[in-house]
Amino acid sequence: MNMRLVSAKRIWDEGPHNAFTDLVRWRGRFYCAFREGTGHAEGLGVIRVIASDDGDQWTSVGVLDDPNYDLRDAHLAVTPDDGLMVLGGAAAVDDKGRRTGSFVSFSSDGEGWGEPQIVVEPGRWLWQVTWHRGKAYGVSYATPAGMPHSSLLVSDDGIIWTEHVPELLSKGWPTEATVRFGEDDTLYCLHRRDGEDNSAFLGIARSPYTAFTWHDLGLYYGGPNLIQAPGGAWIGAGRIIEAEARTVLTRIDVHAGTLTPVLELPSGGDTSYPGLLWHDSLLWVSYYSSHEGKTCIYLARVEVNA
Repeated sequence: MNMRLVSAKRIWDEGPHNAFTDLVRWRGRFYCAFREGTGHAEGLGVIRVIASDDGDQWTSVGVLDDPNYDLRDAHLAVTPDDGLMVLGGAAAVDDKGRRTGSFVSFSSDGEGWGEPQIVVEPGRWLWQVTWHRGKAYGVSYATPAGMPHSSLLVSDDGIIWTEHVPELLSKGWPTEATVRFGEDDTLYCLHRRDGEDNSAFLGIARSPYTAFTWHDLGLYYGGPNLIQAPGGAWIGAGRIIEAEARTVLTRIDVHAGTLTPVLELPSGGDTSYPGLLWHDSLLWVSYYSSHEGKTCIYLARVEVNA
């Protein structure tokens, strides 16, 4: 697999700290969501949603906030009834420490947003959502540490979630995970792990998605995302830390269970948490980075030859 960076540009820098992105195309427009805050994990952050007709000029179309929670790590999804959904973390900071749950908000037009509502109580974080055949899927994990396993959750409406697989992965401390579905309905789960043994895992399951085969990918991968190329190959995106943190696109061989770095995006320092989509035969990648000083939101276009 070869990748070529076509372009990369800053699309938002108005917050003191702009980070943790996702990207979707809906009703002919691009939507990018991310957190604005005072630092990586400081204060009560808000979720900003911006939109663009062409990917070059962006305007704000919504701000989600809650006086009791630090809202963070936004993920966008199109619902089965053609609405737009934001799922994100909701961190409670009090005398018990920092505990993160999850919230959702919905929009029918991309500009008017419902009040954020807590759907997973602080202590377990449902980090990402993917809709498939009328159901929403996502992985929750313990935050802070204390229950060192992840769980596969499922929902009919994105609000009421149940445990489909109560103990999904329990090797080390599994944290952020993205779930995607192949053309044959196979579920793929790209799972970050933290702690001393922190290489990412790839999980694979067929319907009814209760029995998983896991592959150790041999490399730490933070803020992981996953997308299938039109030709069938799988591409990962996330943070790799070697001499310095970088946001890196990778080839993921789901048959061999391997992850191979292919292209570093212009990035460094505080970086990663990419959103991915295909449009006009290119891979579009939103991400954040502090390689130019301030932590800002970037959009890259990448040519992929699988």
